[in-house]
Amino acid sequence: MISETNAFKAKYYFCLWKAYFEKGYGLTALVKYFVLLYGMQEVLISRDLTFTLVLGVIYVIFCFLIGFLWYKFNIIRAEAEVNNQFNYFQQQVRAKFGIPKTLNSRMTNKRYGK
Repeated sequence: MISETNAFKAKYYFCLWKAYFEKGYGLTALVKYFVLLYGMQEVLISRDLTFTLVLGVIYVIFCFLIGFLWYKFNIIRAEAEVNNQFNYFQQQVRAKFGIPKTLNSRMTNKRYGK
């Protein structure tokens, strides 16, 4: 049984927030290059990094927010389902137990009582 101590809760929330950030960071990976190029331009022209640092902090918050929404609206489950459809092991398991290959066929079976 999982221990419900305060230390465990802190570790759990840390890992949850890390997952939010990493998912958002993965989805917005190309934006970091804009921040990098803008920061390089600022260093070469004005030697002032204040706006670049603010832009970086906004980007980190944006990554967290995108990841949070990804989990909140269960898009993460849809993403896992898409990955499972192309996973060879999952294909074998679904074939062995008679589970339909795609989500659409599962939805159709539920809808029509099959």
